[in-house]
Amino acid sequence: MYTINPNRNTPWNGLPSLPIGDEYVRTLDILEKLGEAKAAMGMLQGRSAVLADQSLLISTISLQEAKQSSAIENVFTTDDELYKAFSKDHKERESGASKEVLRYREAIWHGNKYLEGSKAIDVSLIIELFQIIKNTKDTLRPNFADVFISRGGSEMGAGERIYTPPRGDGILEDKLNNLMSFLNNDEQFPIDPILKMIIGHLQFEAIHPFRDGNGRTGRILNVLYLKQQGLLDMPILYMSKYILRTKDQYYHTISGVTQRADWQNYILYMLDVVRVTSKDTYDKINRIMSAKEAIEDHIVKNTKIRNPQKLVSTLFAHPFTTTKHLTSNVYGSVNTARLVFETLIKEKILERVEISGHHYYKNIELYNILGE
Repeated sequence: MYTINPNRNTPWNGLPSLPIGDEYVRTLDILEKLGEAKAAMGMLQGRSAVLADQSLLISTISLQEAKQSSAIENVFTTDDELYKAFSKDHKERESGASKEVLRYREAIWHGNKYLEGSKAIDVSLIIELFQIIKNTKDTLRPNFADVFISRGGSEMGAGERIYTPPRGDGILEDKLNNLMSFLNNDEQFPIDPILKMIIGHLQFEAIHPFRDGNGRTGRILNVLYLKQQGLLDMPILYMSKYILRTKDQYYHTISGVTQRADWQNYILYMLDVVRVTSKDTYDKINRIMSAKEAIEDHIVKNTKIRNPQKLVSTLFAHPFTTTKHLTSNVYGSVNTARLVFETLIKEKILERVEISGHHYYKNIELYNILGE
């Protein structure tokens, strides 16, 4: 029997270790939805595996994931401000919400490279992701930190403490080590990796190992784990848009586990997240690649622009392109880059935009697809 959280106002040091009982996982409804989620994710993996430039997907789709995941934590920025910041050199990026969102994307890249070095998901990686997201040298929260989750909104009960994570000497370390063992030891814990990800996500949120940034760190861990397990070739299953759209349900089902041991509804909800997000990402990849091919074909047939393939690849690496992008990656000459921009504006491929006194060239098709 899963032991629930008896008192929201005191640390839940009795948070049960993983795994949870089979009775919470092996129900007919869960197994049926698991099959649907696996089919959708398999379709996504098959599509991404045949792409010549898989890094393009992280360069573009991850921007919107970073924006949506940050919005769940009430960190908001506009597409224009985000793409403007992304189009700049690292040292030139301004502070504020856009920079915080871009750190999330940087953490995704870091985690991807970490796993490519044949390293398993471990506590060191979790801390590194958190430090990138929050731009801090802080590590696991100390025992004295009174960290808790409160009810949001402005209605009655707003600000009320609804959950207090565990704390005490060695408790965080023990619970994180148990989580890592559960995720990495498939012989001891032979559970479908999608279900492992879902169960592990709630456990990570319940442990709440940092003062702040737990939600964003946990959502990056989700996609990195799926890549580690071979279900994705690239970490491109970004679930934050769906979670943001159903934010109340997301938190309600998590509370259902901590307060009523209702794993069923939480797992069913998260399987919906995986299924819907896989299909949406699959469709978005198809639209991006179709737009890329159509624009390259149009440039070849209707202009005299040279190096069209390299040019279009550069245009699809950034929703907002600058002269520096073309001079660094394609042409070398500022005058040539400017002439190319003027031609692409006339062809209605790009649009010149001014933000805070600076000029950028917006890839209209890519911008619209990412914004959907």
